[in-house]
Amino acid sequence: MIEVEVKAKADLSKVRSILENIRAVKIRVEDQSDTYFAAPYRDFAKTDEALRIRNLDGRAVLTYKGPKLDSVSKTRKEFETVVDEKNTTEILHALGFSEAGAVRKRREVFRAGDITVCLDSVEGLGEFLEVEIVAGDTQEPGPIRLKLFEFLKQFGVSEEDSIRTSYLEMLLENPEA
Repeated sequence: MIEVEVKAKADLSKVRSILENIRAVKIRVEDQSDTYFAAPYRDFAKTDEALRIRNLDGRAVLTYKGPKLDSVSKTRKEFETVVDEKNTTEILHALGFSEAGAVRKRREVFRAGDITVCLDSVEGLGEFLEVEIVAGDTQEPGPIRLKLFEFLKQFGVSEEDSIRTSYLEMLLENPEA
């Protein structure tokens, strides 16, 4: 799958009000704990890839994210599978992977038509708005990206506000966070 995603800083109380006005449906609230891994054979920071295990209330998901596919959003190929967190971590360590960092956040997930809206409160970083549409491998991401930026206008978010840096990169850039 290709995840077409746009992220921006936001005041989540204002975003919630707008979501209520447009009748977005609240799907769930999640406490997410992400552990990112570094490969022994290449630098994911340089190749713009990510490998993580996300823990969601005792359920673990291994995710690989490929390099970003454009210069204005976080569009990328993504592969996920449910795993046993302890065993998968041990396997990765046995293969030479090391833990690169952790991100903890509370995420509120909403649905507005075919757009998934995530309100993230990230430990050490603050509040963010993420919107995404999952596209098929054969779909052109450009029109989807334009749709997301059009949707974001009602929140006062423009293309220039888009943040392509991951939460992990932000935390590593600011160790005081």
